[in-house]
Amino acid sequence: MKATVYVRLKAEVLDPQGDAVRRALGTMGFDDIKNVRIGKLIELELGNAGSGDESSVRSALEKAANELLANPVIEDYEITFGE
Repeated sequence: MKATVYVRLKAEVLDPQGDAVRRALGTMGFDDIKNVRIGKLIELELGNAGSGDESSVRSALEKAANELLANPVIEDYEITFGE
């Protein structure tokens, strides 16, 4: 089983990296882009632990996201599952 964790800055947190990308895109002629937010995509391939029920796997991944993959003070995360 594969899982993907999307980590993004919370809406109220300033994103200077996103602003730099937006300005650079503007100099390249992409003037219609009003906002850019930068985040992380983390792909996980689960071994035997992924063969359990989705709720227990999700719970374990939420623990990993809260303790390592994301900073819950300034970031939100979303977990999705795939094949």
